[in-house]
Amino acid sequence: MAFLLRKLGLALAAALTLAGAANARPVDTGHIEAELVAQEAAVVPGGTTYVAVRQKIDKGWHTYWRNAGDAGEATKLAWTLPAGWKAGDIVWPTPKRLLEGEAPHQLAVYAYEGEVLLPVAIEVPADAKVGSTARLKVAVAFLVCAEICVPEDAVLTLSPPVAAAPKTDARWAEQVSATLAAAPKEAGLTAAFLNVGGKLRLAITGAPLKEADVSDAYFFPFSGKHIVHSAPQPVERGPDGVTLTLSPGYDFAQGTPPAEMAGVLALNNASYEVVARSGPLPPGASGLGAPAEPRAKQGMALTLLLAFLGGLVLNLMPCVFPILSMKAAALAGHAHEARGARLQGLAFLAGVLTTFLLLAGILIAAKAAGASLGWGFHLQSPAVVAALALIMLLVALNLSGLFEVGTSIQGVGGGLASRQGLLGAFFTGALTVVVAAPCTAPFMASAIGVALTRSAPAALLIFAVLGLGLALPFVALSFAPSLFKRLPPPGTWMNVLRRGLAFPMYAAAAWLVWVLAQQGGTVGLARLLAAGLVTAFAAWLFGLGQRRSDARVRYPLMTLAVLGWLGALLAVTLPAYSQPAAAEAEPAALPFDTWSPERVAQLRAEGRPVFVNFTAAWCITCQVNEQALATRETSEAFKAANAAYLKADWTNRDPAIARALEEHGRAGVPLYLLYPAGGGEPRVLPQLLTSGMVAQALKEAGNDD
Repeated sequence: MAFLLRKLGLALAAALTLAGAANARPVDTGHIEAELVAQEAAVVPGGTTYVAVRQKIDKGWHTYWRNAGDAGEATKLAWTLPAGWKAGDIVWPTPKRLLEGEAPHQLAVYAYEGEVLLPVAIEVPADAKVGSTARLKVAVAFLVCAEICVPEDAVLTLSPPVAAAPKTDARWAEQVSATLAAAPKEAGLTAAFLNVGGKLRLAITGAPLKEADVSDAYFFPFSGKHIVHSAPQPVERGPDGVTLTLSPGYDFAQGTPPAEMAGVLALNNASYEVVARSGPLPPGASGLGAPAEPRAKQGMALTLLLAFLGGLVLNLMPCVFPILSMKAAALAGHAHEARGARLQGLAFLAGVLTTFLLLAGILIAAKAAGASLGWGFHLQSPAVVAALALIMLLVALNLSGLFEVGTSIQGVGGGLASRQGLLGAFFTGALTVVVAAPCTAPFMASAIGVALTRSAPAALLIFAVLGLGLALPFVALSFAPSLFKRLPPPGTWMNVLRRGLAFPMYAAAAWLVWVLAQQGGTVGLARLLAAGLVTAFAAWLFGLGQRRSDARVRYPLMTLAVLGWLGALLAVTLPAYSQPAAAEAEPAALPFDTWSPERVAQLRAEGRPVFVNFTAAWCITCQVNEQALATRETSEAFKAANAAYLKADWTNRDPAIARALEEHGRAGVPLYLLYPAGGGEPRVLPQLLTSGMVAQALKEAGNDD
């Protein structure tokens, strides 16, 4: 019996050893609960395991990193191990930067709060006896601080069993492994620093930084004497990395600058060990300005208000002017028929909302699928531009009286509320949106930018309110019979007005022809002009047929005209369009280079202000602003500031431009960025430019220190 009890006791002791040897009781030092915890439940001879000093720090108190910063002292470990066992250095997790005191006497420390694990590699000798239990002991010296600092000590022990195979089911295995995985590591980064004019520029490049979020980048040096820890570290992006501007510390002030600086580059979700050497800064670490500030989430009510105001202002933008003639003709036709006017207004509203939601739905779906599209994306297709040019030409020919669609303007009265009239109003609203889409009016840009970051239902609601703002003036006018009463009775003046209003539509068609020439070159232009000639001839045939009473002549002529229209439409939409040759581009009044992130970085590295014009041939507002950039005043301002002018032409689809617009909260053009000479974040200029405004901005950018 005694023998059995002894065996049972030994088995129980062994089980308790394997289950709990790595979990010695915590020690309360006063403001810290400390213990030694293990990554593995058992260790193997000749292997390496990690144990960690766990600190559970009282709320409001902190301990320190390997470099404490302006004050404090790092945690120290003194190991007592069995013969042949070896302890490595602490694997320090990335610390927090804590500011203490008030400027100008503020201090910064690098510290840990809450719970932190400090892992240490333990090498097990090859002759460790399987079945034995090792005793690991470490004396820990903490400096724990809040408003006051208190030195605290603890002696922690751990008794891991030695087994033939490792056991990884320890209580703290997951936490120790996670701490090791998140700890700063070498990543093959290239780094250099220069001390120029009292500013220490630290440039770091490498593959992990190319697509990284560097908005919160911070450099924690291993030495406490390299930099002023309490000074901010402004960040500048580059295509291949990041540059931080540091304040030189004690070593530089004493005239003994280090040959290299080692430390940790901490980002939002990663950190890397860096060794920077004194010398020329690596290319690609700067030139793209400061990272975009995290935008506060704009409230839905404010977004809807901006969308509504943007829709209203869109009525005043140049790209909507041609459609005003169609609106005016429709209102004149209903001058003395209030019910018909109201129905036309509602049909117009339905056309606007339907088309806005359709375009928005396509854009949202494309963005969800990973495509780089923005507002006005449909006019990046030469086929769509060509088809719209023919539609505008047809509308102009109809207003000129070459042919009639639906109800004749002379037949006012009961027929005004006819099905054909309402359908025409609906498509007038649709055409308004299609032509207005290239513009992003004030308020509208912000609303669309927010819409594309929200859920699909919220985004569609924003676009619907935007459409409501666009349609409201026309709808409100159609519900104002008192205004109609001031117009003279129907008569010849209505026909004269109608034909006069055809000319803005001819202008819209001409503008679209010019856009296509930029997109498809001379071959595309020739094809569209030929299709336009066929369209005009078909319209004349259609009108000729309408005026013939003999059905045997009328219907063949009208059928031939419709076939001509379809043929012209197919001729400009089905064949592929080639890109125009560079030689076909019309020389600009103000010389410019093609935009790219790399070109911006290169020019900024030269210390020059950089003006970037995000534009497109199909954006009328952009073309109006081009006049402000083509004046002598603007040209002289560019020369005086030694500023570079870059164009980001979005006439044809370009994912890089789409991403750049998105980074600045925009979904469409125009966008004007002015990077100052001394570095820093670019200034966003208004969407409507004047020569004086651009000249003054360039002057300020050139004088930026």
